[in-house]
Amino acid sequence: MARGLTDPTTSIEKRDRCADLPHRPRVLLGKMGLDGHDRGVKLIARILRDSGVHVIYSGLWQTPRGLAIGARDEDVDCIAASMMSNSHLVLVPKLINELRAVGRTDIPVNVGGIVPHEDVAALLECGVARVYHTGTSMDLIVESVRETVRDYRVLDEGANPAARLGRLLSMANAGRLPANTPLRRPKRVVGITGAPGAGKSTLVAAMAAEGVRRGSRIAVIAFDPMSPITGGALLGDRLRVDFNSVDEHVFYRSLAIVGEDYRSLDQLIGLVGAAGYETLIIETVGAGQNDVAIRHHVDRTAVVTVPGMGDSVQMDKAGILEIADLFVANKADHAGEAQLVRELLDVAGGRKIYETIATQGKGIVELYEALLTDA
Repeated sequence: MARGLTDPTTSIEKRDRCADLPHRPRVLLGKMGLDGHDRGVKLIARILRDSGVHVIYSGLWQTPRGLAIGARDEDVDCIAASMMSNSHLVLVPKLINELRAVGRTDIPVNVGGIVPHEDVAALLECGVARVYHTGTSMDLIVESVRETVRDYRVLDEGANPAARLGRLLSMANAGRLPANTPLRRPKRVVGITGAPGAGKSTLVAAMAAEGVRRGSRIAVIAFDPMSPITGGALLGDRLRVDFNSVDEHVFYRSLAIVGEDYRSLDQLIGLVGAAGYETLIIETVGAGQNDVAIRHHVDRTAVVTVPGMGDSVQMDKAGILEIADLFVANKADHAGEAQLVRELLDVAGGRKIYETIATQGKGIVELYEALLTDA
């Protein structure tokens, strides 16, 4: 995008351009193909967020199937796919076909990047809604996302089960779940919390992958903060999961909340269980010492810590450390790990401490068995 990359709005009223819609727009941003540059798409994500949009960023090197699964599970209003490697005439038709395979042909696909004008007709013919060239203004992109928003309705009984679950989660989160919708609590519901930057999302992704290796189907609900000013949110936790390998064995849903507003969480949990999932991992925002409400909704809570989180006085303060059923000392390869474990031992009171390096998969098997098995 060569022009229009700055948001000229200044007042809250003007910035919150999505307040009059049936629900907050949800858009899935993805980079398909081998393009290894994401600076531009990240900038677009931030501007969309500041315009009141809920942006699910799926990261680089996405496959058409991975994007289709993400769009279905996240129940997005549209997909914005970008590519810079001259692969659009191959990858975009595959994305359209994959959306058909996962039961969400109704989700519009917008394509951006370096797209020759002579290729636009072919993209529109295969089912693309809009094509954006470099230089398109951000105002136009924001408005095109707004235009895709439709009021929620329950998908038909014959719809793809994961697609139906995705829509019911949307309705429950909006406080509009139909009466008498079946609810059943999964066999295992665990909460993962901790300070921002502790590696919660990477831990969750590693445990989900371990579950898939063991033949399990796992659901994840990941919460991120929603702006109290614009209502926008940047939901990027799912990019830690390698959906090219786990495919549909992990159902992953991102949601935005202000503070600890878990008023719909029990319904969300019941919907996941009713859809047949026996294991649910809930990742919290985990913004501070007083973020403890998750303990009222889960069976077990793991608090993730990292070296450098504070001195022993911080450990003694009441709050998030008190709700832990077990502790995770993540980033165990970083300096200060031994000191962190010693300080945790002082407050653990017999609760177990698991040392992990989530980025390398170290300690994940032990943590998985402690949290997600019946042993």
